[in-house]
Amino acid sequence: MTPAPIRDERGQSLSVLIAVVTVALLLVAGLVVDGGGQAALAREAESAAAQAARAAVDATATQRIAGVRVDSGDAIGAARRVLGSYPELRSQVRVTGAQVEVQTSGSVSTVFLSLIGIPSLTASGRATADLRDGP
Repeated sequence: MTPAPIRDERGQSLSVLIAVVTVALLLVAGLVVDGGGQAALAREAESAAAQAARAAVDATATQRIAGVRVDSGDAIGAARRVLGSYPELRSQVRVTGAQVEVQTSGSVSTVFLSLIGIPSLTASGRATADLRDGP
């Protein structure tokens, strides 16, 4: 009877450790890089919504000062002109009563998170402004 061959297991546990650490580092890099891209997009979406809402209010200022009924088409048109400079964002402008509401959203492609099946991240922004006189 011949003895069973002895397997040399040196280095196998180190290989497993390196593989696990490499995957963990890629995930952390994905959170940092891709999360940063999502945060930047969220800031841009919020800023675009605020600028568009403010433009809508400014476009109707003379009507409000003159005491004329505000034309919601003017407000929506002004907001859409501002949002036109953000082609990467989807937007919606709504005038309800004496308030204009602007919602924006967009997505950014991922670099590291795409390795685990997350191809893009989304972000959105929202702003409202009053279409009335006084404080």
